[in-house]
Amino acid sequence: MPVHPRKIGARSATALVIANMIGTGVFTSLGFQLEDTSHTVSILLLWILGGLIALAGAFSYAELGAYFKRSGGEYHYLSELYHPLVGYLSGWVSLTVGFAAPIALAAMAMSAYLAESLPISSTWMATVVILLVTLIHSVNIRRSSRFQVATTALKVILIFGFILLGFILAPSIPNALDWSPGWRHDIVLPAFAVSLVYVTYAYSGWNAAAYIVDEIHEPARNLPRALILGTLVVTILYVLLHWVFLRQAGLAALSGKVEVGQVVAQQLFGRAGGQWISLAIALFLVSSISAMVWVGPRVSLVMAEDHRFWRFLQYRNENGIPVRAVWFQSALSILLVWTGTFEEVLLYCGFILQLFAFLAVAGTFLLRKRKVELPYRNPTHPWFPILFILASIWILSFLIIDRPTESLFGIANLAAGWITYRFSTNRWI
Repeated sequence: MPVHPRKIGARSATALVIANMIGTGVFTSLGFQLEDTSHTVSILLLWILGGLIALAGAFSYAELGAYFKRSGGEYHYLSELYHPLVGYLSGWVSLTVGFAAPIALAAMAMSAYLAESLPISSTWMATVVILLVTLIHSVNIRRSSRFQVATTALKVILIFGFILLGFILAPSIPNALDWSPGWRHDIVLPAFAVSLVYVTYAYSGWNAAAYIVDEIHEPARNLPRALILGTLVVTILYVLLHWVFLRQAGLAALSGKVEVGQVVAQQLFGRAGGQWISLAIALFLVSSISAMVWVGPRVSLVMAEDHRFWRFLQYRNENGIPVRAVWFQSALSILLVWTGTFEEVLLYCGFILQLFAFLAVAGTFLLRKRKVELPYRNPTHPWFPILFILASIWILSFLIIDRPTESLFGIANLAAGWITYRFSTNRWI
């Protein structure tokens, strides 16, 4: 059966998930983790656990998305499962930072990788990239789909090549891997939970296809395929990639560094070769920016359809693209590029995104209680959803204790959203 010209199939939806997931976090967060977590086993456990949590979320969102056949992700799910205010606040988070912040982070990381090769201000470089990608996604869905598939394929090929060479070539630092039993001490420290925030941020995007259900052909069949397959592929790549990072560069060389891929590339190929690899990493971060520029405005569009406060974002061009929402989101991303530091934006974003993903996965239990007919039933229920819920509670608790400033910023963001809800609906709840 041919795919509708304004809809995408499983391949494009899977590419969208992979592109959303593989981005800033995998090539930047390891340095922050190594400041407090110092054993090879504990680092690899973080990435395996992060993959399991993401997979648990993907199974749950496949069930939710197949049942609630409307774009918008958590905004729509939480409005239906709990209360319109809860859905609105999740939509507010998506609109203000949920996608804008990751776009800003990817652009900032890209400029960091290009800093040695191009004598251009990193802030201006990030701004120009965001503007160019936004322009591409302002035309039609076919162009968006083709651009996404092409850039995602390039990304996966480059990462696979990086992993292959990382295992084939002898490490420049002997005995860089630390398999000592000290990792058992690492995993009970608060720092391990905070490190898991960085990891879960790197895995964020596993739910990307759920935000554009309206644009997916046969969502009951293609949405679960995209979410689950995309998450599995990325989990395998992430664990292998971090094994290569630790094997080739060692813990000390990577600790505290943002551009960890560049450090490892220089260890593998020397300074000149490392610059070429850094250029490749920077280029495929374009795929991550592209995926989020595509997905995020669909949440804004659904909010605009339901709330008069955001009605100005409802306009679509002749090809059905919500161009005002696309450009509004990119403007917020550029604002974050010019005003925030990388780590502040990452932790602040991670806290509130984890909160609403937790509520959505918990909502699958409410959906089952309603005894409705589900087009797709999560075969891992209830065990994977329970894993996701417990991990979320653990992460959120430690973030509040260990990173209170970023957590308070997240709560303040919700308070601001509550105020806009008041103006949009003329009621507080």
